[in-house]
Amino acid sequence: MSRYIPFILFTVLTNALAQLLLKYGMTHLGSLGFAGVNPILRVLQIVFSPFVFLGLLTFVISMASHLYVLSKVELSYAYPFLSLAYVVVAVAAWLLFSENLNGWRIGGIALICVGTVLIAQGGSRVDGETPTRETHSSRNEGVR
Repeated sequence: MSRYIPFILFTVLTNALAQLLLKYGMTHLGSLGFAGVNPILRVLQIVFSPFVFLGLLTFVISMASHLYVLSKVELSYAYPFLSLAYVVVAVAAWLLFSENLNGWRIGGIALICVGTVLIAQGGSRVDGETPTRETHSSRNEGVR
């Protein structure tokens, strides 16, 4: 299972990077008003601005990585790791954009990290492997 952790973390980091690029790009576009401008042209101007375009491209890479991960591990194992992107984004936004990182957010980040560690400890069945007796028995222990 741990052999797919690097792919999962790559997905998390590219997801976070995409958010940061989009934020930077939109901040540097300034306040683009839609008044008197064809909305389709304005959307194209936004999408094809360098940092927004790079952010969207990074999202595509992140999704491709996530699709690969989903082909190998259980969704209930892989998906919660994406919450770590919030951790990366919150810290990076604090460092890069001077965004607020108060006690409540830090507490939430800590809970996200603890939850992700707990989920990772539970493991996952890798695609193509048959469940072991231990997997079946641990799954049914709570039913009794």
